[in-house]
Amino acid sequence: MKENQFETIKRIDDSGSEYWSSRDLAKALEYADYRNFSAVLTKAQVACENSGEVIHNHFVEADEMVTIGSGAEKSVTTIYLSRYACYLIVQNSDPTKVVVAKGQSYFAIQTRRQETTDNLVEDNKRVFLRDEVKKHNTSLMQAAALAGVQSFAIFQNAGYKGLYGGLTTKDIHKRKKLSKSQQILDHHMNSEELAANLFRATQTDAKIRRESIKGEGMANLAHFEVGQKVRNTIRNIGGTMPEDLPTADGIGKAKTRINKEVRTQLSKPNK
Repeated sequence: MKENQFETIKRIDDSGSEYWSSRDLAKALEYADYRNFSAVLTKAQVACENSGEVIHNHFVEADEMVTIGSGAEKSVTTIYLSRYACYLIVQNSDPTKVVVAKGQSYFAIQTRRQETTDNLVEDNKRVFLRDEVKKHNTSLMQAAALAGVQSFAIFQNAGYKGLYGGLTTKDIHKRKKLSKSQQILDHHMNSEELAANLFRATQTDAKIRRESIKGEGMANLAHFEVGQKVRNTIRNIGGTMPEDLPTADGIGKAKTRINKEVRTQLSKPNK
């Protein structure tokens, strides 16, 4: 059996996301009895949970209509699987089967390719958002100066304290374990955290200008309140608080990876 058979049984949902049916995969892996394959599914789900992933993000139970011998159809339970779920399944399948070894190779390679693609998407988002934050922070500082702000460090801290639940710039710096030379916005913020800070900056800028806020104290308060409202919005939609988001590497490394990928693509011969 060719490796691309796993690609052949792949399905695409209405949103363009790929998935596999456990019944299709069981046949591809040469399990004659689906009940035997169910034991492999269970092992894969345990492995998924142990890896820290949410099982229901990768294993989704569903009902399907299948044709039986008489030509009639009946409903059977199946599980829709993500690529990662398939990878865990082949890792827990009968290793003596040649087809399982092929499946392990296929899903390992494809999962790695997907991870690489996802990482590059995240890198591009981070670089874009960092540039946007830098641009809008300049505008925010101009608005703060017009309002009468003299201590920009205190003004910035007010916004961070609102968004980060009372944490100051120094607190965030310490929490992220950054060196003295590393800046908060330049190091260890993923795209989600950068987006939250961008929203804080743009909305504070707009509020100060729109309401013609005057006085350092009032400007600081406005910055704190906007940061706090952004935080409350994140909480209300079930998001992760910015201080609890996973840390990322420096934005410079993200740019390096992007440039490396661009050079790789340019070096490929035209077909």
